[in-house]
Amino acid sequence: MKTYLLVFALCYCACSMTRPLTSPVLKIKGSDTMVFLTQRWAEEYMKRTPGVSIYTEGGGSATGIAALIKGEVQICTSSRPIRPQEVRRLVKQQDFLGLSFLVAKDALSIYVHPENSVRNLSLEQVQAIFTGEITNWKALGGKDEPILVFMRNPSSGTYLYFQEHVLSGQNYAEHAIMMPTTAAMVEEIGRNPQAIGYGGLAYGKDLVHCNLEGVSPTEENARNGKYPITRYLYFYTLNKPTGAVKAFIEWVLSEEGQSVVKEIGYIPLLDVGEF
Repeated sequence: MKTYLLVFALCYCACSMTRPLTSPVLKIKGSDTMVFLTQRWAEEYMKRTPGVSIYTEGGGSATGIAALIKGEVQICTSSRPIRPQEVRRLVKQQDFLGLSFLVAKDALSIYVHPENSVRNLSLEQVQAIFTGEITNWKALGGKDEPILVFMRNPSSGTYLYFQEHVLSGQNYAEHAIMMPTTAAMVEEIGRNPQAIGYGGLAYGKDLVHCNLEGVSPTEENARNGKYPITRYLYFYTLNKPTGAVKAFIEWVLSEEGQSVVKEIGYIPLLDVGEF
């Protein structure tokens, strides 16, 4: 009996020495635009890397950056560049400038209901709609009906990107209805033929993605610069990644990780093949 106990103890010690006591846990939070993409990355990576646990959460780019500044996550996702005031808070609280990684590209789509006859808009018209200058679809060649405008909430990177790059810094229309997520916006537009909104290319598969200046929001048009509203999607970390964080980011930027970008409906940084 003593011999068996001794053998068991030796085996247990040997196993303990070759296996880490705790498995790596990565926490990722931020952009709602990227939430489906981040979830798929996490799922695929955990399949390929047993022992690593990845927790993902949306809430908006600003929310993710705030979590990074507090040290609550290892990676924050953002659909916009980090702002100067956020960098100052990061340095003050963590004594690091932070690092950014381009992980994908997105064409920002203008969504309308399939029953809406309007299929092409100019950037000037889009600006007029979302600032409240144009309030009826008749002015755009559609039906004589009021335009129901949807926008994202201010914590969203898409909200800020759209305001800065499409509205030229102007305020959104007072009658615009704020939606907590892109998915919620898409759902509401799907219920109302008078509605219009905006969001990532990967969302709203059952909606019409309007042409802008006669150019459709496709991967090819975004890659070659023909489509007028494109942006990069980002990972941010406090400092230079190491260990499990470094390995995950490297996989995301590999051909395998970028294939997930294409699968979800965004634009990979690499020219990856079909699935």
